[in-house]
Amino acid sequence: MAEIFLDAISHRYDGSAPWALRDVELRWRDGGAYALLGPSGCGKTTLLGIISGLIQPTRGRVHYAGKDVTQLASRERNIAQVFQFPVVYDTMTVRQNLAFPLRNRGLPAAEIARRVDRIAEALELTEQLPARATRLTADQKQILALGRGLVREDVAAILFDEPLTVIDPHRKWRLRRKLKEIHKQFRHTLIYVTHDQTEALTFADEVVVMQDGEILQRGTPEQLFRRPAHTYVGYFIGSPGMNVLPCELVREAGGLHARVAGHRVEIAGGDGVPAMLDGALELGIRPEHVTIAGAGAGAPGDAGDGLPVAVTAVEDHGRFRVVTGVLADHRLKLRIGDDPGAPPAPAVGATVHVRFPPEHICLYRDHRIVLPPEPAP
Repeated sequence: MAEIFLDAISHRYDGSAPWALRDVELRWRDGGAYALLGPSGCGKTTLLGIISGLIQPTRGRVHYAGKDVTQLASRERNIAQVFQFPVVYDTMTVRQNLAFPLRNRGLPAAEIARRVDRIAEALELTEQLPARATRLTADQKQILALGRGLVREDVAAILFDEPLTVIDPHRKWRLRRKLKEIHKQFRHTLIYVTHDQTEALTFADEVVVMQDGEILQRGTPEQLFRRPAHTYVGYFIGSPGMNVLPCELVREAGGLHARVAGHRVEIAGGDGVPAMLDGALELGIRPEHVTIAGAGAGAPGDAGDGLPVAVTAVEDHGRFRVVTGVLADHRLKLRIGDDPGAPPAPAVGATVHVRFPPEHICLYRDHRIVLPPEPAP
């Protein structure tokens, strides 16, 4: 296992092509579990290929445990890789597939058997050990490919490129849990590429959000949810994503507040906003944090309190409902839980009045966060 440091990595596939990666700088500690998250084409698979040695970066250096490995081939970096589509040996049994990377390293037969049995049990493959791999289903083959990466204990890192794509949703949840258990036990350095926020947020200790070849933010799942550093992160993380509304700041003797669609909105921590702030300003608020004014009194809304929102849709998701409405010309979403204190869902066509709790508001300039300020290290 190793600390991995990416030093100012940039890459494009030919001299006239757009940059697939631009000035990526990352340091991942030894034994951590990380996810690269972003939409298709954002550069995450290219970055994984540079980490693995399958791609040589146009600029920048790759370091493993302080050693420059930029020019080393993939086989010289001592890593394991699990790809989107399973790579298994159909003519071998499941046991032989799991044992293959260990036999290549000359481990004793007893040690091979111990590791194979342990990983097979963790991945619920014990009953399939004698079976030929060709008889496995598509999701079982992917699980077997995962096992081949996990069975080695001497790897610098294990790299996963969207490995759960072909696995059914229920088993996918169980496998993520199993991967976390295995990581806690053996502390491999794991790097997991996905476009699925649920996979990233439930698997990783730290998530790196990418867009258009750049890193927008890295942090824990809680940090990404509570303080998105970029409006795209707010949109991409969460279900539904963050509401982002144009606003302006108003400074008065009583302090600083925002105006959204002509309505006053109180904000917290106004002292942290630069006095000469200008440019395009946006207010971000999670649907979970939007509240219906007057709900505590049992009324769906109070005409004299809050921002007026015309309800255009109500979706029932079982444990919560998503209300979509329009505030002036801007779409707004609310998420209402099913707890006993939750207000009733308003009817389509109704007008409700909503509040934005100041402690949950983020302010952005040119899509980058300005409030709340960066936490002190």
